[in-house]
Amino acid sequence: MKNTVVLGTQWGDEGKGKLVDLLSENYDAVVRFQGGNNAGHTIVIGENTYKLRLIPSGIFHQKTCILGNGVVIDPQVLLEELEVLQKADIGIDNLRISERAQVIMPYHKIWEAIEEKNRGKNKIGTTLKGIGPTYSDKISRSGVRICDICDKDLLRKRLEIVFPLKEKVIVALGEKCPTIDEICDEYAKYGDLIRNYVTDTSLLLEEHISAKKPILFEGAQGIFLDIDHGIYPFVTSSNTCAGAASLGSGVPPSCLHNIVGVVKAYTTRVGSGPFPTELEDEIGERLGKIGNEFGTVTGRKRRCGWLDTVLLKNTHRVNGLTSIALTKLDVLSGIDELKICTQYKYQDQILHHFPNSLNVIDDLEPVYECLPGWTEDIANCKNFADLPVNCKNYIEKIEQLVGVSVDIISVGPERSQTIFKE
Repeated sequence: MKNTVVLGTQWGDEGKGKLVDLLSENYDAVVRFQGGNNAGHTIVIGENTYKLRLIPSGIFHQKTCILGNGVVIDPQVLLEELEVLQKADIGIDNLRISERAQVIMPYHKIWEAIEEKNRGKNKIGTTLKGIGPTYSDKISRSGVRICDICDKDLLRKRLEIVFPLKEKVIVALGEKCPTIDEICDEYAKYGDLIRNYVTDTSLLLEEHISAKKPILFEGAQGIFLDIDHGIYPFVTSSNTCAGAASLGSGVPPSCLHNIVGVVKAYTTRVGSGPFPTELEDEIGERLGKIGNEFGTVTGRKRRCGWLDTVLLKNTHRVNGLTSIALTKLDVLSGIDELKICTQYKYQDQILHHFPNSLNVIDDLEPVYECLPGWTEDIANCKNFADLPVNCKNYIEKIEQLVGVSVDIISVGPERSQTIFKE
């Protein structure tokens, strides 16, 4: 079994959680390698629905679940999530947390709210969970790591270096800020509660690799929210691409074998920013309603639009996808005519790649290829052969346009509603 990276190919919310949960059964470890509790993965198991924000979806299969060094962690949120799992009788002893992971501090959330407020009408639409400022502190070498909060003396020394300037700025801007004593006491308690899960996870993963135990790497968000390769500045604060799996977990890039891109059968995004194929009509409303398109973490309504293969080809170029997992295909049932964006028109030019200039992006006109839809309910289809002809044609068109095989097809939220194409 080869090591596999699962990542979102669009703006996130593609259904990665369900896929990771399904695939986890065949792997010995599942690793979350970037992002924070701004990402949510929804898992449906029988009559129960679980919404994870930090813990990898492999927890339901009792696999070794790792929060890598590339993740930013709000310990309060982590402990709340662990409590929910414990109450549901789901074992959490296999969780491991990188001692190098950065910690979201109270002042990070305060500062993010200040920044977003000052942007006014140009706000990015962040989740206000302190993710961005935590990554900023990491890069500026002003961060607090998990190993710091597990040692109260070390934590205080760290805060005495980084906190005074932050406190001055926040107070000067008219906001309240907790004291260094309050922060130190609160976060040292968190450190005590998670201490047994904390280790050098890079060494742990090296042991798995040496023993030829397969590893599944779980991405958060989507490629077009990548800090480098997304639509800047309407992006998240981390690299969401496949290469980040190496950096965010401490394994060599040569150990990443399969790159599975999760593609929603249409396109959605949450928050502000360009969205060329957005539908602000009854079809867009239909997709949102039938697809239950509301953010797992924030509950915000997702914007909906037609599938955009210009985006997907960009994702393939940056990540080298080896296969596609197509999700929410059942949501398209009953639509007479389906459209797929194959290129863009800008003024008198035809563009086959996604441009970088916001001025250009705002004026893009999607060029569509139209395909007939299907009326059949596909929720109970078990094999590719069971799907309606027009549904198969839609899948094959995606493969043709993107140049990647669709090997997994989700036709509903349940584990059983998944087709593995032979």
